[in-house]
Amino acid sequence: MAIEKDPTTSFYSQNAVTYAASSAPSTRRLDSFLSKLAPGAAVLELGCGSGRDSAVMIARGFDVTPTDGTPEMAEEAARHLGRPVGVLRFGEIDAVSAFDGIWANACLLHAPRGELGGILGRIHKALRPGGVFYASFKAGEAEGYDGLGRYYNYPSKAWLSAAYGAFAWTSVDIDEVHGSGYDKKPTDWLHVLAVKV
Repeated sequence: MAIEKDPTTSFYSQNAVTYAASSAPSTRRLDSFLSKLAPGAAVLELGCGSGRDSAVMIARGFDVTPTDGTPEMAEEAARHLGRPVGVLRFGEIDAVSAFDGIWANACLLHAPRGELGGILGRIHKALRPGGVFYASFKAGEAEGYDGLGRYYNYPSKAWLSAAYGAFAWTSVDIDEVHGSGYDKKPTDWLHVLAVKV
């Protein structure tokens, strides 16, 4: 099935090699996420990019399913990991109670605002009871595009809290931090760690 090339997908298709080479593992956030999982837990990674975070999880003995929505990025990750990486768009997540954890670092921020609620519902359904879900977003007040032509949903903390609040979690922690991204510009980030009921 051909994947429709919107501007964001086109960016990652055309820059897959460069983007993959520039990325480093998200160690502190990843450590916190993994500390909440049992050894060998089943983890789905969405938007795995270069495969850097999946590589860390695999090395630590977790049962990881790395995926990316862009075929070219999935190919880069497969090369890096030495194993197949599935092409999975957020709206295609159809697993039910299949994972103990879902890791979505800096990828759901590209989901259209109008679709994010449905995607969170799919993720919630894919988690087992007590499952842990991490995602990060670039903070803002209104959706838009960055200087590289990539779409971002740019949620506020309140907007994101309401979106998560439509589903049953025992906890939803949203951490606000100042940082940067691939474009090297100052960025306010929202890091969300949620645990399913």
